[in-house]
Amino acid sequence: MSSAAGNQGSKWQRLRNKLLAGGLSGLLLGLLAAWIVGGILCLPANHPVTAPKDLPLESVTFPSTSGTTIHGWLLSAATNHGVIVLQHGVRADRSTLVDRAKLFSQAGYAVLLFDFQAHGESRGNVITFGYLESRDAQAAVKYAKVRFPGQPVAVVGVSLGAAAAVLADPALDVQALVLEMMYPDIVTATKDRIEMRLGRPGRLLSPLLTCQIKLRTGCSPNELRPIDRVGKITVPKLFLAGTEDHDTKFAEAQEIFAQAAEPKQFVPFNGARHVDLYAFAPDQYQKLVLEFLADHLK
Repeated sequence: MSSAAGNQGSKWQRLRNKLLAGGLSGLLLGLLAAWIVGGILCLPANHPVTAPKDLPLESVTFPSTSGTTIHGWLLSAATNHGVIVLQHGVRADRSTLVDRAKLFSQAGYAVLLFDFQAHGESRGNVITFGYLESRDAQAAVKYAKVRFPGQPVAVVGVSLGAAAAVLADPALDVQALVLEMMYPDIVTATKDRIEMRLGRPGRLLSPLLTCQIKLRTGCSPNELRPIDRVGKITVPKLFLAGTEDHDTKFAEAQEIFAQAAEPKQFVPFNGARHVDLYAFAPDQYQKLVLEFLADHLK
């Protein structure tokens, strides 16, 4: 009887060892997968960018303290009411903002579109989600002021482009900011994106990615918190957000606005997800943004 009990205990021991080994293997595979995903998210998104043939775009380059040469396009206007600097989203490039460039050019503004470092034709080693890109924003504003001395300047930033504008330190020397679908902080942004793919419990996995940020980008998560910066920026700000956005939830966009310093304005785009808001509701976008710019670029 004791022999049978011993055999039974031995079986349970072997089963427990197998379960422990399987659990350890699963944990190691999960960590490896998280490391690979983290690396992919930070990989440069460089590729050729083709200029549209129906616009008289001037190809330009200028240096940035992010450590690279920025590539962009300049679109002049017959009657210059100011300069609009357009800043694209993550893993995109300046070509995604051509429709906005046409809109602002037709309204009498000169327009500067450019690729952030590690995007499009601007070389870079790693995407930093606004850290190095904020230096590109500073360089773009500086270049716009050199090309159009004495003219008022505004920045229109989409997602990453909005975060880069807000994270700039010192603050951008502009007369107005249009901030579209900006994330509040990198930890929340990571949780939101994991939830979109794995459901709400997946938010618990976010530390597996956010713990890599310092090693991969050279900045800490605490340096990627636009929500902490908006209260220090005193130029007029127009915040645009989609009510069905899952990348940056509408409640998060509202909280960013609540933390922002005056003067400020918040406009929801009903039904919009994390999409091109100009393409989603062109009439609403055109009226809002052009009126805002006309009020503040004088």
